[in-house]
Amino acid sequence: MDVYERITRNAAEVVTEDEVRTLAESPEGKRAYVGYEPSGVLHIGHMLTATKLIDLQEAGFEVTVLLADVHAYLNDKGTFEEIRRTAERMKEQFIAYGLDESKTEFVLGSEFQFDREYVLDLHALELNTSMSRAERAMAEIKSGEAVKVSQAVYPLMQALDIVYLDVDLAIGGMEQRKVHMLARDTLPSIGEESPTCLHTPLIADLGSGVGKMSSSKGVTISMEDSTEDIREKVNGAYCPPTADPDPDEEGNERENPVLQIFEYHVFPRFETVVVERPEKYGGNLEYDDYASLAGDLESGELHPADAKGALATYLDELVAPGREKIRQAKQ
Repeated sequence: MDVYERITRNAAEVVTEDEVRTLAESPEGKRAYVGYEPSGVLHIGHMLTATKLIDLQEAGFEVTVLLADVHAYLNDKGTFEEIRRTAERMKEQFIAYGLDESKTEFVLGSEFQFDREYVLDLHALELNTSMSRAERAMAEIKSGEAVKVSQAVYPLMQALDIVYLDVDLAIGGMEQRKVHMLARDTLPSIGEESPTCLHTPLIADLGSGVGKMSSSKGVTISMEDSTEDIREKVNGAYCPPTADPDPDEEGNERENPVLQIFEYHVFPRFETVVVERPEKYGGNLEYDDYASLAGDLESGELHPADAKGALATYLDELVAPGREKIRQAKQ
């Protein structure tokens, strides 16, 4: 695949396509960034955007990972000491997951977000942004039900981070889209360019296929999970024999999370996927691309139970290095 295809592989959206094509013309030395509130343990959402960062590194980009300790504090995730300890653990897990350490810079937000220039620019953005607009941008990622002043400041800081980290491409899940659109609209008011953005898809709830998988509710997969945990969670996943399931009884749209994880997590990291089956059921199946696996599930050649078994095996291989880092940290 060419550079543009690698950059945009499995992206839900790029803003804008022309801007990304310009970056693809000369990617060497370009900088991409994603910010994470330190939680201590990588889950499948972190891993999806990290996989995209690996794509970008292979395309020639340098990567900045913002371990957003100030943002986490504003979102009521603990004291600074607690948050910074979890940030260090996350850094180790990102490297274990496959980020190229020589092309990855890890930055704490507190390293620059208290500087006088940053604070003055933040106040300038506040003067140019309504409270309702800031609240809308924060709606998908806020912690708790009550609206706090910090939740209006939070997305403006995310916008400003793009400027102060000097990046060419901002990465985030689709839940970050409103924040990035706020950045594109407000940064020109302080003389900065609108950022180019890439958004990754959201994995559906593992048990139902409705809504998004969340670490705060329902079932999720993380680097804390043992081999047995992963197998149990995947075996219990919603997996109809199609990539386009019917809505549920209440009319909610559904996705097939098993196929989504194959598409967004497994195939970008493995050249070949082998589904092991007994000879009496036709023997092993081998796939070089996601479309072939999804097609066999649709046709009935691949049974959902066999697909789940293979998915658990490959997910466990992806998680295992980070799991070992967590085990070592607890010793």
